[in-house]
Amino acid sequence: MAQAIKQTAEQLDRKEWMSLLAKAPADRLAELWAAADCTPEHVFLRAPEQGAVMVRGRTGATGAPFNLGEMTVTRCTARLSDGTVGHGYVRGRDKTKAVTAALIDALMQTDQAHVIRDTILTPLRENAEAAAQTKAAKAAATKVEFFTLVRGED
Repeated sequence: MAQAIKQTAEQLDRKEWMSLLAKAPADRLAELWAAADCTPEHVFLRAPEQGAVMVRGRTGATGAPFNLGEMTVTRCTARLSDGTVGHGYVRGRDKTKAVTAALIDALMQTDQAHVIRDTILTPLRENAEAAAQTKAAKAAATKVEFFTLVRGED
C-alpha cells in the first residue's frame, strides 16, 4: 500500500514538471537549459515532429463536452545513453523546446534530478507563480463591490 502511494506521488511530480516544461516560455527555458550546461548524450526515438491535437471544452465548464478545435503541438522522445527515456510535448511548432523538454524529462528520472530541479524547474515554477499573481492582481483591480444601503424608512 505504501509503495502504491509513493508511485502516485512520483507520477504527480512528473505531471508537474511536464506541465511546467510545456507551459514555460521558450526563451526562458532555453536560457535556463544553457545555464545548466548539462546536455547528455542521447538518440531520438521520435525526432521532433509537429502535429495537431483536438482540444475539447465543456459547456459551462461542467456540462457536456464538445470539440473546441485543433491546436498545433510538437512532440519528441529521446533516450539517454543509460536507457532512460524522456518525452516532450509543447504547444506550437518549436522543435528546440520539444527536444529540451524531452531531455529534461529524461534527466529528471536519473540521479541528476536534484540539479535539474534546482537549476531549471524551480525558477520556472517561480516565474509561473509570479505571472499568476500578477494576473490575479490585475483582475482584483477591476473587481466591483456591490452593497445595499439601508433606508431609514423601515
